[in-house]
Amino acid sequence: MSALPRCIALAGPTAAGKTAAALAIAQRWDVEIISVDSALVYRGMDIGTAKPSAAELAQVPHHLINIRDPLQAYSAAEFVRDAEPLLADIHARGRLPLLVGGTMLYFKALFDGIDPMPGADPAIRAAIEADATEHGWPAMHAQLARVDPVSAARLQPMDTQRIQRALEVYRASGQPLSSFHVTKNVAARADRISATTLISLEPDDRAWLHERIALRFDQMLAAGFLDEVVTLRARGDLYPDLPSMR
Repeated sequence: MSALPRCIALAGPTAAGKTAAALAIAQRWDVEIISVDSALVYRGMDIGTAKPSAAELAQVPHHLINIRDPLQAYSAAEFVRDAEPLLADIHARGRLPLLVGGTMLYFKALFDGIDPMPGADPAIRAAIEADATEHGWPAMHAQLARVDPVSAARLQPMDTQRIQRALEVYRASGQPLSSFHVTKNVAARADRISATTLISLEPDDRAWLHERIALRFDQMLAAGFLDEVVTLRARGDLYPDLPSMR
């Protein structure tokens, strides 16, 4: 695992002001933004994902936005595969990479490295979904607790997407998902993190953040969020269990 080139990472929860902060940084330094967001990768999902506007995207080069159709999955491993060459290319252009987003799994995978794990298996996934339909997701969470208590402890009983993935990995490999998250090369990880300036937007007042989230939702509705959802549903090929739809 090679050291990351020097970069800035800007993280934080929904509605904390990451986009505005990133654009302010871009006014002072010559940066290119790499999105670290599992929803912004999807085309046609602009309002509901709070994607930067066309005017904001035009202010500074952005990467890893609108790179997938909603029918396609996108993983942390794919993010690392896409982000690492971007970091090098941005440096080669004499600019500073600015990683911006709230998908902490992507940040962790990039900074700590990610161990190879089984890919998606449609047959196993279908079997898990059938079990969940019959028994309910809390029962699947209990099943996960028996084979992978570490993963189960960090997941809520109705966190369907993550429970499904953890069970899928176990059924495909015979190993718990948590075993793949153990970083084996601490020295390499330290090199990668030391190259990064991490800025975390963490509001002290949760009520303030909740007000901003409520305001954002109202703005989404006014901007046509319901029409965006209707358009997506009208495609006919998207279903609720897709990562994009979740």
